[in-house]
Amino acid sequence: MRLGRVASPDGVAFVSIEGEGSDSIAKEIAEHPFGTPTFTGRSWPLADVRLLAPILASKVVCVGKNYAAHAAEMGGPAPEEPVIFIKPSTAIVGPNAPIILPPSSSQVDYEGELAVVIGRPCKDVPAARAKDVILGYTVANDVTARDQQRKDGQWTRGKGYDTFCPLGPWIETSLDPSDLEIVTELDGEVRQRSRTSLLLHDIPKLIEWVSTVMTLLPGDVILTGTPEGVGPVQNGQQVSVTVEGVGTLTNPVAAKR
Repeated sequence: MRLGRVASPDGVAFVSIEGEGSDSIAKEIAEHPFGTPTFTGRSWPLADVRLLAPILASKVVCVGKNYAAHAAEMGGPAPEEPVIFIKPSTAIVGPNAPIILPPSSSQVDYEGELAVVIGRPCKDVPAARAKDVILGYTVANDVTARDQQRKDGQWTRGKGYDTFCPLGPWIETSLDPSDLEIVTELDGEVRQRSRTSLLLHDIPKLIEWVSTVMTLLPGDVILTGTPEGVGPVQNGQQVSVTVEGVGTLTNPVAAKR
């Protein structure tokens, strides 16, 4: 099932997206998408609604340097254990929403990633049971003010600006995430291409690690890390991240007005 969140003529709603291409239909879900969704009976052609970020997260937990080649390009060894940090929920935006460049930064980078969406409250989840707490998977861009990340030594400011966590276009609930291609394009030119099979710490391990530290709530998002090829974006450019089996997340880049 593909789960999304849309702005329709009748307001904002969670939906199930059925069909392909121009024939896709958004069927309204009553209340929330967790558990077994129930439907209101209302639906719209997907072309007649606006896709929003597919989930409202209380927190976005991110994993740093989770591909060996990316760790190398950042100038350090691959970590033996997962390195985690948090983006605020206010960083989340949906498909086609602009990434706003903060005037205080001279280098803002894209980072295409696979994201995991949590489906139920959980704590201390063994890796062997991780799939039981997953709602599904979506596409993320861990936008980063790289100069500020380097200057501060910790990553909250450089990772936490409004619009620095695009998510979408929807959540795919039926997916094996163990070997998916990830491609990031900047103005149509491929800048990142890798596979999730190269993750240093796989998704079950990440859920075990994170849930040992903090309780995860329904809708919380875990960003699994970006492969090599990160680089800067400029005003007027467009970034697209595609995860095999999920879809493509596209966002324009704009200067702050």
